[in-house]
Amino acid sequence: MSRICQVTGKRPMVGNNVSHANNKTKRRFLPNLRTIRVTLEDGTTRKIKVAASTLRTLRKQNNK
Repeated sequence: MSRICQVTGKRPMVGNNVSHANNKTKRRFLPNLRTIRVTLEDGTTRKIKVAASTLRTLRKQNNK
């Protein structure tokens, strides 16, 4: 199962864990994905994975 936002295409990023002694080890920053149901134009319902930040933006745009 891929961790990709199906609206914006946000993907995991790669960075470093940095210890107090400044040792660096690789880590991944995963997007905060949420599964939501979307009703399409033809009346069918589909589940899509959307980042939480994208979901906030969509709700903000729909409330205007």
